Amino acid sequence: MILCIAEKPSVGRDIARVLGATTSRDGYMEGNGYCVSWTFGHLCALLDPNEYNEQWKGWNMSSLPMVPARFGIKVTDDKGAQKQFNTIKTLISQAEMVINCGDAGQEGELIQRWVYQKAGCRVPVKRLWISSLTEDAIREGFQKLKDQSEYQHLYEAGLMRAIGDWLLGMNATRAYTLRFAKGVGKDRQVLSIGRVQTPTLALIVKRQHEIEHFVPRTYWELKTLYRDTLFSAQLPAEEDEYAITSLEHGQKLVDSIKDLPLEITSVEKKKGMEYAPRLFDLTSLQVECNKRYGLTADDTLKIIQSLYEKHVTTYPRVDTTFLSDDIYPKVPATLRGIQDYFPQVTPLLPLKADGGKGAGSLPKSKKVFDNSKVTDHHAIIPTGQRPDNLTELERKVYNMVALRFIAAFYPPCQVATTTVLACAGDISFKVTGREILVQGWREVFAKEKTDDEAEEQKTLPSFRKGESGPHQPQLQEKTTTPPKYYTEATLLRAMETAGKTVEDEELRDAMKENGIGRPSTRAAIIEKLFQRKYIVRDKKNIKATEVGINLIHTIISPLLKSAELTGRWEQKLRAIERGDYTAQLFLDELKQMTAEVVREVKADKSGMRCPVCGRGTIIRGKTRYGCSRWREGCTYAESF
Repeated sequence: MILCIAEKPSVGRDIARVLGATTSRDGYMEGNGYCVSWTFGHLCALLDPNEYNEQWKGWNMSSLPMVPARFGIKVTDDKGAQKQFNTIKTLISQAEMVINCGDAGQEGELIQRWVYQKAGCRVPVKRLWISSLTEDAIREGFQKLKDQSEYQHLYEAGLMRAIGDWLLGMNATRAYTLRFAKGVGKDRQVLSIGRVQTPTLALIVKRQHEIEHFVPRTYWELKTLYRDTLFSAQLPAEEDEYAITSLEHGQKLVDSIKDLPLEITSVEKKKGMEYAPRLFDLTSLQVECNKRYGLTADDTLKIIQSLYEKHVTTYPRVDTTFLSDDIYPKVPATLRGIQDYFPQVTPLLPLKADGGKGAGSLPKSKKVFDNSKVTDHHAIIPTGQRPDNLTELERKVYNMVALRFIAAFYPPCQVATTTVLACAGDISFKVTGREILVQGWREVFAKEKTDDEAEEQKTLPSFRKGESGPHQPQLQEKTTTPPKYYTEATLLRAMETAGKTVEDEELRDAMKENGIGRPSTRAAIIEKLFQRKYIVRDKKNIKATEVGINLIHTIISPLLKSAELTGRWEQKLRAIERGDYTAQLFLDELKQMTAEVVREVKADKSGMRCPVCGRGTIIRGKTRYGCSRWREGCTYAESF
């Protein structure tokens, strides 16, 4: 008997149907020489501290850091999980081969491996790796099974992620709670600290501090109206961004040119191409759904996971916006499968996937197909299955995915940008206009044009170099504005780029490896911060609560708060996955970092009795300790 173990019951039943295992049993399906069973979530987990050492059951500073000599796993306490594990264990003991049909990613690999280890699996294990749950994809996957050993690095990366979260979470949470939390015993507030959640919270707190302490500046912009067109002054580059910082200065500029003619010095028209928007990875889909429909990152993940399990979209937990070359020949069939739902497909149906060159060929662009940008999975696209029986929200998200896919095979949008330069006296002016000449891929989204896109169509009158005439200079008063609060969309982007503001797609791709967390975990991290009441929603904005702010201010170690440092850790985990970095070296670094975090907390003197006056307590500032009775004249101060 061959045993297949899937990630969840619904996926197991899909696989069982394809394999002919149609007889339903308690916890599995069987038939045609196969048994198909499933996990649901983490059946196994790392041991709790007291299961390594009885002395670690109580929370004591003297027992920190807790670093097991060897990490162990257990079946979780949930009765349903234990029952399913025992079913799988019995099936493994009877199997001649096991096929790992778990979620095709780092976490999915870890979930399965722990089950096999705990069940004492001794038979050969093969790996099914698929990007969609259609019958064709499952059949094709079973024809290309690989040995489990080929995914050893993937497992090691997942294992190190879990161990890292255990080491840092358990030790830092206990250390900070024992040292700084209010209350005693059961009433003590737990200060929850995590490898990803804490730097994410720190990003939110930092942005909120910038907003609350922002001091607005008033400045003026010099404009002039000529032939119903508003030109903007181009002030000298050596002056700062808000060069006109006083009304008097601005009025002098206006007076110096108001009686002079405005002369057109240059008219330049450039034609260019705009390419279709990138296909979706999980983060960009979550960002777009938050912007367009106000969906949370977690909502979007659940919806796209449901679409995957309904066989209408491909694997969702991906961090690439590209397709591999082997998808190209399948594109015509995918387009035919969805043509009844999208009239935009009609112009593409006669085209053939024959390399993308010449008339009658389906385009094959490096902006879409690039093997070097695809590792485990490609971008999220439709499978070509009929998208029937979808909820309203599922339909909206599905349409976003499908329209991006269709647009990728339309011609580029052709645009013309006109730049007009002018001068009045010594002051130069500029205006630009943009015109869409050929819609190209924009036709796909014609019914969904936003106000921003409508605003882009800004055509100018026909200007001629050398012409001149009267104009109306004017000052426009402006005020600098603070940065905006994070929304889930902008927070996801900040997590993806370790807190750096990046608009360029190419640069964002390069930074993904240094992001905080993984696409599949970011939604859960954000939700965890809400659940712990460290952050709250204010309409679309995300704001830190007093509890969250106090937690970040309490944390001494920059290692725990730095998005950049956490991003480097993520980079090493990805390197382990590729085989470019060893798990043992990473584990050694983890242990060293954990010890350093605990040492810093133990060395902190906050709250101790003042050694000078003996009456106050020591409080911590940004760079030094001082006595709480400094207003009463206590002179205790110590730098750190």
